[in-house]
Amino acid sequence: MKRILIQQATIVNEGVSTLGSVVIENEKIAEILAVGQAPATPCDEIIDATGCYLLPGAIDEHVHFRDPGLTQKADLGSEGKAAAAGGVTSIMDMPNTHPQTTTLDALEAKFNLMAEKSRVNYSCYFGATNSNYPDFSQLDKHRVCGIKLFMGSSTGNMLVDRMASLEKIFSSTDLLIAVHCEDQGIVKENTDKYKAKYGEEDVPLACHPEIRSSEACYRSSELAVKLAQQTNARLHIMHISTAKELELFSNRPLAEKRITAEACVSHLLFCDNDYATLGARIKCNPAIKTADDRSALRAAINDGRIDAIATDHAPHLLSEKEGGALKAASGMPTIQFSLVSMLELSSQGVFPIETVVEKMSHAPAKIYEIQNRGYIRQGYQADLVLVRPNQPWTVTTDTILSKCQWSPLEGRTFQWKVEKTFVNGHLLYNKGEIDENYRGQELRFR
Repeated sequence: MKRILIQQATIVNEGVSTLGSVVIENEKIAEILAVGQAPATPCDEIIDATGCYLLPGAIDEHVHFRDPGLTQKADLGSEGKAAAAGGVTSIMDMPNTHPQTTTLDALEAKFNLMAEKSRVNYSCYFGATNSNYPDFSQLDKHRVCGIKLFMGSSTGNMLVDRMASLEKIFSSTDLLIAVHCEDQGIVKENTDKYKAKYGEEDVPLACHPEIRSSEACYRSSELAVKLAQQTNARLHIMHISTAKELELFSNRPLAEKRITAEACVSHLLFCDNDYATLGARIKCNPAIKTADDRSALRAAINDGRIDAIATDHAPHLLSEKEGGALKAASGMPTIQFSLVSMLELSSQGVFPIETVVEKMSHAPAKIYEIQNRGYIRQGYQADLVLVRPNQPWTVTTDTILSKCQWSPLEGRTFQWKVEKTFVNGHLLYNKGEIDENYRGQELRFR
């Protein structure tokens, strides 16, 4: 492979931003050069990155690419394009597809499909059910990113609601257990209450955060933390949406934690006031909560109680987003705009750019123990993204690469723009152009 020099960028890595250059060779970061330092040997291609920031590619630990079985909404190919255009170089896909990734055969088929179609680097979760925990011992911990556990509403048979099963799941594996936490009993009680008020047909969308309430989130997260503490399991609670849940987490250094927390881009961007203008486009589970909850999540990014930022990228057809709190599908596509959204918050002073890189690149690599990715380090895979500030552009329908062809961010203008995305040293995305032929690599875990 040719030697590529990315020259005169502001390199953001491991808490520091500094001017320098990076050499890519044989899929890897071959050299990291200070200002004025020349490469060891001549390079075949020189990219002038003056005025740009060079970041490690984002690692999105929480996506629903809908493949297999739901490909009318999205697929590995289309969403991989969106990821690359957004500076996301690695993804971990969720198991609630058709068929669900809850058997060893389905898992192997999923890996084969990802190898065939994924444009970015990939892994996938094994989905827990009330009865499949005996299979955990047969999972390859170097291939499978974790166990996905739905302790709340889900599709099919993936709601785990028996205490005996939960105890078995938490004690049956040393793989990371990634959990969706909403107490189904509380959700059902709230649903019945609002149905009685508004009728069986549907309930106003504004009631969604009251049905999927803060208490439902807190009670389920509290139980997950308790089970993890009792069994010494590795627990990662996904899409924290409430201020109250933050009481459950520590701000100790990440290396000392076995219980970690994720916030999603949607909960960091939106609040319940946005239902009035965006409607079901921002309907997701857990629900978008109050402005105070959003402020608390942003603060927790800074103080270390929230460890990682992901998307829960979950495309639906717009026709499926019609209706209110009970009928409209939950989930939204955000991966193409996740990094620039967080860089925008950085420019607004919400958190430093170094924190964006920590939460979207370094922390996922640490939490999931991903080999040789997530940092700009010599010898690591060259998963890199070049972004330029002060480059205003507006999200329009024709800029959206997700197959569903809509975004809750349509009409929003960003000052940051992804210029180039390298995956394993390969220029996958270049100023609007995608290499359709490239396929990413399977992630490996320690």
